Amino acid sequence: MLEISDNGRTWLLSGPTSSYALHLTDGDELLHLHWGPRIGLADAEALAVRPLPEYWPFESPLDGREEYPVEGGPRFVRPALSVRTDERRGTEWSFERHESEDDELRLRFRDGGLNVTLHYRMCGDVVERRVTLDNHGTDLELLRADSAAWILPDREGWRLSQLHGRWGAESRLAQAPLTYGEKVIGSRRGHTGHQHLPWVALDTDATEERGEVYGCALGWSGSWRIAVAQLPDARVQVTGGAGYDDSGLLRLAAGESFTTPVFAGLWSDGGFGGASRAWHAYQRAYVIPDADRDRPVLFNSWEATEFDIAEEQQSLLARRAAAIGVELFVVDDGWFGTRTSDRAGLGDWTPNPDRFPSGLKPLAEYVHALGMQFGIWVEPEMVNPDSELYRAHPDWVQYQSGRKRTEFRNQLVLNLARDDVREYLWERLDGLLSSAPIDYVKWDFNRCFSDAGWPGEAYPQRLWVDHVRALYDLLDRLRAAHPGVAFESCSGGGGRIDLGVLGRTDQVWTSDNTDPLDRLAIQHGFSQIHPARAMAAWVTDSPNAMLNHRASSLRFRFVSAMAGVLGVGGDLAQWTEEELAEAGEWVALYKEIRPLVQRGDLYRLRPPRGGLSAVQYVLGDETVVLAWLQAQSYGEPLPALRLRGLDPAAAYECLETGEIHRGVVLVHHGLRTGLKGDLDAAVIRLRRI
Repeated sequence: MLEISDNGRTWLLSGPTSSYALHLTDGDELLHLHWGPRIGLADAEALAVRPLPEYWPFESPLDGREEYPVEGGPRFVRPALSVRTDERRGTEWSFERHESEDDELRLRFRDGGLNVTLHYRMCGDVVERRVTLDNHGTDLELLRADSAAWILPDREGWRLSQLHGRWGAESRLAQAPLTYGEKVIGSRRGHTGHQHLPWVALDTDATEERGEVYGCALGWSGSWRIAVAQLPDARVQVTGGAGYDDSGLLRLAAGESFTTPVFAGLWSDGGFGGASRAWHAYQRAYVIPDADRDRPVLFNSWEATEFDIAEEQQSLLARRAAAIGVELFVVDDGWFGTRTSDRAGLGDWTPNPDRFPSGLKPLAEYVHALGMQFGIWVEPEMVNPDSELYRAHPDWVQYQSGRKRTEFRNQLVLNLARDDVREYLWERLDGLLSSAPIDYVKWDFNRCFSDAGWPGEAYPQRLWVDHVRALYDLLDRLRAAHPGVAFESCSGGGGRIDLGVLGRTDQVWTSDNTDPLDRLAIQHGFSQIHPARAMAAWVTDSPNAMLNHRASSLRFRFVSAMAGVLGVGGDLAQWTEEELAEAGEWVALYKEIRPLVQRGDLYRLRPPRGGLSAVQYVLGDETVVLAWLQAQSYGEPLPALRLRGLDPAAAYECLETGEIHRGVVLVHHGLRTGLKGDLDAAVIRLRRI
């Protein structure tokens, strides 16, 4: 809901539980008023009349109070907008007007020939913010154009939460006191990155289910930066947007414009769990395509076969996958070109004639006949030097003149900012999806930018932004032309996970690390911001051959992966009949609880810090608990789990034990009967009666 004061200079956006207010002074200074519990317009107007404090000339009363601080004038904080022309740099804007349509507020400012529009939209309790820059004057350079600046209320003892990691160890939650100065996280790698997810949260005393939490999440799949600053007067400002530094983002000629990605903000008084559930609901309602459709159980061939792919071998795996209840069969890397290793073939998106002499259509039709959907793996943004594409167009990659072309994984990055590259990929991918009944595409990205040059281009710096815009354009065009095809975002695991790519894909590959114990911490961090509906998780072979050679039971592997979108990635050709039968039982159980996991409210009952950890999903009158016993010392008893989100006056039947629970439900007997020893797991279902 959007409310506007009679004088048109105070604006209030309100969701179910929260409000966001801002005010324009008589001097055209746009000030932040309120972000927190829901208030009325009269409350916002009362806040608007409070005078700014007076400072000595070494500080500015605007710092930490402005909605969108620009470079120049009486400001010393990090600017959200930095603009340069041949004559000057900085911004000296004046207010033009406000507009509102479909509950979106647009505030328009002008600085000479540059129009700046600030966009606000309330989606549930999430505030979406972005900025549009329209140039109607002389050519200018955007050195920095952040999507928003967020101002936190005056408090002491702020704590900062973030998600950090590396390949194979993504999305791990870290929390620390916020100190004076700036904390900057981001990626200078050309993609979202394994090192940080573009999300931060701040609190002073919140627990998992109580206390105020402020969170911000950026929707951009390229290089990015979020800066959290505690200013000299203890006020806190959070800025964020595309690009890592201020060396140049884009040039805008007369008539050109740029719209920043969305930087979303959320206030919750329900602790970290309440904030997570609000983020999840927002993404299911406003971000993820077709989020009301549950994602199918998939099988992926990579860990079973790697590059050693043949049609009959894939058919055998497909038969075994169908027998255990798999709904989507995916052929991973190695089906195309001369791709018998990671040294060749990337860029040549036609089936290998030796492996698939009649193309992919016969295998896809065979998979469909088994009752499953059919999917493939692609890595369109990359090319091997040993490929027909590179031999024909060596200038299509990112490179610096006179410098060695750095290879990672024996591949180079295609320059998607070029129109000819983008059109080539559109033609190849559109033709591929039209050549066979393909239902799913795993879109990978297996190296970072390193030699991000564009010889001959007047402003090569633009490839950092235009590569991402071209990626989005390709995904949008392919989804429009092939509406029945689902897409997964992958980047060597969790290297491209953000609100931007989630708006164009159906799920994301969380990590290449499929060890079920490691996955608990990765999934715990991922759940701080993103829903289980988007989190792909696989059951693979034991011992885990990819990373740590740890042995684990099929039970533990399945229950770990059932916390998201369940997949199987083991070599089914080597599984025993007993293992296949057990796997079929777990798949069937997952299908029963899938609506709760993928669409229900998530409660993190105990974090994965050793001992017992557990999560709970609630949807309507049903709830399910997934519990993992990581270690048990000295015969200590298992703690009872106090469930959340249930009606304390109702009775619930435990489907595993038949017990009836009333009042506050404590899962205890179900745990004792379900967990037998170290590295074990249990699924406990309850239904209201």
